[in-house]
Amino acid sequence: MSKLKEIIETLNQNQDIAQKFFEIETSVLSILNFKDFLERLLTEIQEKMEIPYVWVSLIDGSDFADMLQKSATSEILKRRTNLIERDLFLRVINNSVEPILANYGLAAFRALLPCDHNYLIQSLAVAPLTLDGGIVGSLNQADSSSFRYRPDMDTTLLKRLATIVSICLSNVMAHERLDFLASRDPLTGLLNRRVLEQIITREFDRALRYRTPLTVVFLDVDGFKTVNDTYGHDAGDEVLKYVAAQLQSMSRASDIVARFAGDEFVIILPNTPPDEASEFATRLQTFFLNHHLMVSGAPLRVSVSFGLSHMEDGAYDAMSLLKRADKMLYSAKQEKNTRYSYL
Repeated sequence: MSKLKEIIETLNQNQDIAQKFFEIETSVLSILNFKDFLERLLTEIQEKMEIPYVWVSLIDGSDFADMLQKSATSEILKRRTNLIERDLFLRVINNSVEPILANYGLAAFRALLPCDHNYLIQSLAVAPLTLDGGIVGSLNQADSSSFRYRPDMDTTLLKRLATIVSICLSNVMAHERLDFLASRDPLTGLLNRRVLEQIITREFDRALRYRTPLTVVFLDVDGFKTVNDTYGHDAGDEVLKYVAAQLQSMSRASDIVARFAGDEFVIILPNTPPDEASEFATRLQTFFLNHHLMVSGAPLRVSVSFGLSHMEDGAYDAMSLLKRADKMLYSAKQEKNTRYSYL
C-alpha cells in the first residue's frame, strides 16, 4: 500500500512539474526580443520551479553571444549569463545534446558559471541548446541541495524545455535579424538615415523639455571620390567601414552614430554642450590623421571634415538642427581644410 501511495505521489509531482513547464513555455513563446526573452525565461524558471540558481551559458563568438553583448545593459543578464569558449564548452558537456544531471564532481562544470557568482551549488542540471543542429550554449539550473538533481532522474521534461527554448531562440534570432536589416546600414552596421531621423526628433524634444544641451556632428570623408577612383570601390568600402568603426568606438554609450548617405555620417551628442562637442570632434580628427588605414598592404591616409550645430543655434525643430550641421560641414569643405566649422 505504501508503495502504491509513493507511486501516486510521484505521478502527481511529475504532473505538477509538467504543468509548470507548460506555463513557462507559454510565457516565453511569443517574445521576439532577445533581452526580454532571456529575462522572462530565467525569471519564470526560478520562480515557478523554485530553483535558487538559473542562468544561460552561450558559446563566445556565436550570433547569440553577439546579441547577449548588445543586451549587456540589463542587470539580470549581466548576473545570469556566461560566455564560454567553444572547445571548452563542448568538453564540459562531452559534446552531447542530452541534458546532464550531476550532484558530484561539480568542479568539472565550473566554467559554465557566470563571472563574479556566489552560487552555493550541490547539484546541477545542464540542458544544451541548439540552433540548426549545432550546439550554441546551455540552460543551467542548480540547487544548494544535492538531492535536487541526481544522475538517475528522468530528463524528459528538461529536454523538452531545452527544445522549446532552442526553437524560441531561433525565432528571436530571425526577428532580430529582420529588425537589424530594417534599422541598420548593411555596409557599416551603423543606424541608417530613417532611424537617425526618428532618434534626432526624440532627442530634440527631450532636450527641449528638460532644457539640456544637444549637439549634432555632421561629417564626411575628405577626397572619398578620389579613393574610389584610385583604389577602387572595394577600398572605398573599407574606408567607410573603418571610419564607422572608429566613430562608434570613440563615442560614448549615450551617443548615437549613424550613416547618413554615401561618405556622410552623423553623430548625435545628447546632453553635450558645444565646447565638449568641439573637443570630441578634434579628437576624432586627430585620430584619423595619426592612424592610417592599410589597403592592399599600403597605408592610406584618411581624413574627415566636420560641421557642428546645437540647440542654441536657433533651430526650431530636429531637422533644422541637422540641416545646420550639414551647412557647417559644407562651409568647412569650401574652406578646403579638414577641421570642423562651427558658428
